[in-house]
Amino acid sequence: MVIDFKILNISALVPKSAFEESLKSFLMAWASAGDSVEVSTSGSTGTPKVLHVSKAKMRNSANMTCDFLGLEPGDLALLCLPIEYISGKMMVVRSMERGMKLLVTDSTTTPLEALDQQVDFCAMTPLQVERSLSKIHLIKNLIIGGAGVSESLQIKLKQTLDLAKQKGNSTQVRIFETYGMSETLSHIALKQLYPNPAQTFTVFDGVEISKDARGALRIEAPKLSSEVLQTNDLVELRGEKEFKFLGRTDNVINSGGAKIRPEELESLVKRQIPYEVVFLGMKDAVLGEKLILVVEGQESSSLLEAIDAVIYEKNFHRPKTVLFIEKIPRTPNGKISRPLLRKWLDEQTV
Repeated sequence: MVIDFKILNISALVPKSAFEESLKSFLMAWASAGDSVEVSTSGSTGTPKVLHVSKAKMRNSANMTCDFLGLEPGDLALLCLPIEYISGKMMVVRSMERGMKLLVTDSTTTPLEALDQQVDFCAMTPLQVERSLSKIHLIKNLIIGGAGVSESLQIKLKQTLDLAKQKGNSTQVRIFETYGMSETLSHIALKQLYPNPAQTFTVFDGVEISKDARGALRIEAPKLSSEVLQTNDLVELRGEKEFKFLGRTDNVINSGGAKIRPEELESLVKRQIPYEVVFLGMKDAVLGEKLILVVEGQESSSLLEAIDAVIYEKNFHRPKTVLFIEKIPRTPNGKISRPLLRKWLDEQTV
């Protein structure tokens, strides 16, 4: 299905799948007299909930992204994210606000499988990108969200796109990692991954950032939220418009009095091995919390050797135990679910 928002006639849309049916339902809700729509949160950091979100503020968010990326009327966008979440809804709203055409494909882990044309704009999860590398050069502006982008995936993206350039199969491609949440109506900042990798996120115009006493990010964005949003994300501020994400305060592991940010260690390990990994703290009588590394994959001597060869900045960053799991639990929109993984860990005998 391709929707041209310059000549949209919702009643004329004929859905051919459950995904397209959900898209039509959202378009009807958007066209209704109400000034808000319902959005489900992912539940990756807590209990999933339903938010009633202002249409006007969603329009503001959409225009922030479109302006930042320089998207124009008539551009072709690709929708491959679930409609029930803010990520999918905002792809639709961006297309409406900017007068783009929207190519609709089901929300699968291989959304580019049938793609045979260039797309100006698309939003995907890291897992979708990982399984779509062979066609990633067809997307001119790609934003990746829902979870952090690993070092190994960044390397694969660079290698894939550089090779496509050498073969003359690529136009100018830009790839960004997003920062945001349902409460910020998708993202409020982007970090370029390709072709010019950045270390920091750059916030949109109209967004102000600061830190609380813990070092956690505070967001003031009147066009998106009437309240100042206090996050649990530890950051390093770089001027008024840029910040570096360090980790979440509620993920911090206290092992023997040492505060450990698992996200930093996960990034380090993923530079060495091409697997999803998660660091967690397990209750320990001596240390308070014992550092555990969970690896998504099958245990092997070569993999254990690669993990053991990782050089950590501090000795207490090295995990006391390494466990292997066939599939790390995730939320419906693809984010790693640390609560579910912790539940699995509590059931293990370590």
